[in-house]
Amino acid sequence: MKDPFHYEGDKRWSPASRCFVIAPNDAAELPFVTKGIRADGDGVIKFRPVGQEDDVSHPVLAGEIIPVRATHVRATGTSGQTTIIGYA
Repeated sequence: MKDPFHYEGDKRWSPASRCFVIAPNDAAELPFVTKGIRADGDGVIKFRPVGQEDDVSHPVLAGEIIPVRATHVRATGTSGQTTIIGYA
C-alpha cells in the first residue's frame, strides 16, 4: 500500500502509527513511548510522563484520550477501565 506520508517521518505531532493494548504494570516499561492513552471506561490512569521522575494520576472519562508521552502505566493507582489503548 502506498503511504503518501512515507517521507515525512514520525513526529510528535503526527498521528499515531502504532496502537497497542496496555496492561498496567508497576515495573515494566511500555513497548513504545505513547503519543496518547485512551480509556474505555471512567476511572483513573496512573502513568509516568517522559522525562519525569514522578507518576501522575489522571482521572478519565470513557473514550477520553490523554495526549501524553508516557513510558509506564502503573497497575497500582489505575482503576475503572477494562481496556487501555496506547497510541505511539
